[in-house]
Amino acid sequence: MMSEALAQTYERDGFAFPVDVVSASEAQEIRDDLELAESDLADDPEKLMLLRAYPDRLLPSFDRLIRNTRLIDAVTPILGPDLMVWSSGLFIKEADSPKIVSWHQDLNYWGLDSTSEVTAWVALSPSTIESGCMRFVPGSHTRQSVPHNDTFDDNNLLSRGQEIAVEVDDRDGVDAVLQTGQASLHHGHLFHASGPNTTADRRIGSAIRYISTSMKQNSGDRSLVALVSGEDHYRHFTVAGPPRGRLAEEDFDLCRRDAEIKRRVLYEGSDPSKGKRYAGRWGS
Repeated sequence: MMSEALAQTYERDGFAFPVDVVSASEAQEIRDDLELAESDLADDPEKLMLLRAYPDRLLPSFDRLIRNTRLIDAVTPILGPDLMVWSSGLFIKEADSPKIVSWHQDLNYWGLDSTSEVTAWVALSPSTIESGCMRFVPGSHTRQSVPHNDTFDDNNLLSRGQEIAVEVDDRDGVDAVLQTGQASLHHGHLFHASGPNTTADRRIGSAIRYISTSMKQNSGDRSLVALVSGEDHYRHFTVAGPPRGRLAEEDFDLCRRDAEIKRRVLYEGSDPSKGKRYAGRWGS
């Protein structure tokens, strides 16, 4: 899709897809790097959780992904040329997994001061109806923020198991089917969800949260971001450079400090002791 047409579709529906980001072979290389890192950290649950929440801060392959020119070109007509990445957490549904994501809106939980955000969800494996692709309700982003309930359901991938407290007709949902290497874009107030993975392969996606540099945390915290396009004239965040290496200890330390901020923001108004997932699980 041309950038202008994509931006028009996004403004009308609150989402747009597909965006061709990398080739299938390039996506496979990124996935291989991730899965090697998962294997390297298999005996260290804390670092493994940080890897899945902050792949772009710990793996150079994911740092290159968030800076991909095709993603930047797709997001720029929507947010402008000055762009940061606030998060790029992984959403992984294992093969034959019952895990789901309930209908929800993202921006209710991120503690940001405006809606100048776009999530680019990049498929590193096929995201199909059978594997539990995302579903979007067209135009629902115009309803702004609606009430949510916390369920803390074990089968819900979201940190609080949050779900929209108003009625959502599942028949209104549009399946965002993506081939490996493609992405979808969606608004932070869009109603979206995803079903279980009934296939024999993992469903792996990186949810890259692009924000305008003008945004800030309502709490005043300077959470960790990457500046990927343009300039930061506001200095509301802590801008991290590229990873110092592959799974570098200094980068883990940065991620630990940021995870404390995001966990506090995410669980505001809730009991954090019930939270059983890492700070990266903020979407589908």
